[in-house]
Amino acid sequence: MTYQPIDVPRGTTDPESIGFSACEGGVCAAEGMRAAGISAGFRRNPNRKDLALVAADETCVCAAAFTRNRFCAAPVLVSRGHAASGRARAVVLNSGNANAATGKRGLEVARESARIVARELGCDAEDVLVASTGVIGVPLGIDRFETGVPAAAAALARDAASAHDAACAVMTTDTVPKEVSIEGPVPAGADGSEVTVHVGGFTKGSGMIQPNMATMLCVLSTDAALTVEAARAALRSAVDATFNKVTVDSDTSTNDSCFLFATGRAGGEPIEVGSAAYERVARAIRCCCEQLARKIASDGEGATRLVTVDVVGAPSETAADDVARAIANSPLVKTAVFGHDANWGRIAGAAGKCGVPFDQGDVDIDFLGVPVCRGGLSVPMDEEDMLRRFESPEVSIAIDLGAGEASARVWTCDLSHDYVTINGDYRT
Repeated sequence: MTYQPIDVPRGTTDPESIGFSACEGGVCAAEGMRAAGISAGFRRNPNRKDLALVAADETCVCAAAFTRNRFCAAPVLVSRGHAASGRARAVVLNSGNANAATGKRGLEVARESARIVARELGCDAEDVLVASTGVIGVPLGIDRFETGVPAAAAALARDAASAHDAACAVMTTDTVPKEVSIEGPVPAGADGSEVTVHVGGFTKGSGMIQPNMATMLCVLSTDAALTVEAARAALRSAVDATFNKVTVDSDTSTNDSCFLFATGRAGGEPIEVGSAAYERVARAIRCCCEQLARKIASDGEGATRLVTVDVVGAPSETAADDVARAIANSPLVKTAVFGHDANWGRIAGAAGKCGVPFDQGDVDIDFLGVPVCRGGLSVPMDEEDMLRRFESPEVSIAIDLGAGEASARVWTCDLSHDYVTINGDYRT
């Protein structure tokens, strides 16, 4: 008997599907944005960049999202307060030290680093956001900011190379920098005119990844004329659908931060929530976030495969998400992928353990696009064909619970020997 593969929702990774196209520039693709990445001495290796500065030409609309980890870092606490106004001029980011679990001194260092940036750019300290990533519980000194920030400010430029330097400066266990930039037409007003809008950014994230928001720092920018409310709505929606759907090891970081600058330099009327222009820009922001989220999952510590888990036929979105995460976080599923073993029983077991009601007799499962389970029973498969399919850099898992209309998608990676090695050696 021949079975049709499970029909899963399409993603938004392809910018052409929303009328945009890829362009150069990364976080500097947007008009009015500059960036720099330098080595300031936060890391032992002087050849690794470890301080990034991203700045708008002038204070502009800015939205932000942060970790919900109760043990959050000093930069998160400071940036939450500064972001409350909905406007910002710049963000300074360091790698090598998370400035987490560092008490009052850590808070003062975060605040002072903002003041140093403000002095260099000629703005208020409250218009500067701060972010850190690295080892937890180690005091962070201010001296490297005092020497590094002026050097980074002097290096600020609007070009792809500077954007790339900033993306490299926030890497920890990442093996590659993660950048994206797209451009496309957006309605400019009631007269039917259009303007060309750019959206770009970079992120870091490789391990200690589980929403909210994954172990990530992310800086996004657009030259769309978003209002504060529109920027916040667009970012929240994009983060929920992308970064909050990534898991590598089910751990949530203390430092997760995502920033969106909107300079308005593309022109046109202010973009409000619900307008045609908002819908277009919001889709573009989500497209960039989805591309970056997939890059995070595919670069999971020790990962050899990106794994996309789709759950359909669930009784609710929450239920679909619960099942997707149970599968994506299962060490047995993840090691099966690493071992190129199409063991769908591990998928079924993970789905059944999380408390979501369904009848196993209604469940269908696909592995690598191949039907392997229908109606809760095994479907014969060609093992040699499955081994060939495992050569793909992306592994797809889909499960239809047959219990409703809701769906969810989560990205993860396989679990390899190198994950243990990387995390066992993290501080050494």
